[in-house]
Amino acid sequence: MPVPYGNNIRHEQEWRMSHFKKLADAMQFAPEKMKKNALFETDRFLCDTYCFEPGQEQTPHTHAGQDKIYYVLEGRGFFKVGDEERELGAGEIALAPAGENHGVFNRGEHRLVTLVFVTPKPHH
Repeated sequence: MPVPYGNNIRHEQEWRMSHFKKLADAMQFAPEKMKKNALFETDRFLCDTYCFEPGQEQTPHTHAGQDKIYYVLEGRGFFKVGDEERELGAGEIALAPAGENHGVFNRGEHRLVTLVFVTPKPHH
């Protein structure tokens, strides 16, 4: 997992274990696809940023046992939950309940950053 402190192992461990973080440090993008950046993880939930370059998407999918919240930090995106799709901007939020098909699309010309909460934590 890339961290804001480069390859320094001590700083990487501090980043992962810290109770306090700067969202700007978790706003990292990838040219090939939407990038998930871990913020917090407990036995009960995950909190990540999802960063989308223009044209990137999170393909619609379903989680049988997890609820997911998307909160838009920057940019605008299209959020699909079930049969409904809405364009959301900074300060807007969407809920994808367990069992509902959901996905995100950045159809604009600017980057999209979302804060994402998933509970309970998926077991891989």
